[in-house]
Amino acid sequence: MGPLKVGFTVVFVFVTVFGWPKAGFAHKINEDGGLSKIGPAWDFTLTDQENKRVSLRDLRGTAVAVTFIYTTCADTCPLLTAKMAAIQRRLGRDFGARVRFVSITVDPEIDTPGRLRQYARRHGADVAGWSFLTGTPEEIREVTRRYGVFARKAAPSDVDHTFLTSLVDRKGVLRVQYLGVRFDPDEMLRDLRLLLREGAAR
Repeated sequence: MGPLKVGFTVVFVFVTVFGWPKAGFAHKINEDGGLSKIGPAWDFTLTDQENKRVSLRDLRGTAVAVTFIYTTCADTCPLLTAKMAAIQRRLGRDFGARVRFVSITVDPEIDTPGRLRQYARRHGADVAGWSFLTGTPEEIREVTRRYGVFARKAAPSDVDHTFLTSLVDRKGVLRVQYLGVRFDPDEMLRDLRLLLREGAAR
């Protein structure tokens, strides 16, 4: 149980599925100017848009934003992806080199690497720093469960799922989660830059 960040509002939710400690999902700035630590981010190994296997541990040394989408989504997923693409552009040279994005499908039966590659191109994603991942239904069920994302197939091309975006630091520690798609992009950019400054100071 703990707070998740929704824009400027902290919402308290009950979470029983995470693999990290339940000490609290605080989104606040510590006295030393850094973000709180939630716990170790659960590692995963999935298949990207180029049909290559990618693990979260492969991205150590960078700050990572993890989102959940599916390519046939007609409304909310495109909004989230567009918001992330705007943040990608604002990061400039840090994107890819120091910050990585990972978008994981919740509809692996439809979202092949090829479909994810088309989706990335359609939304202006720089795949040098942004991986779109799929896997077996079992793999996707496990990663959604571990990250606290509910996903249920409602129709052949429709998936009901929660939107939860997680920031993982350069050491693989979960630091922030944003619930929904209405979070403030300026706030996420600030949080990412805090993680970059933290990494540079060590």
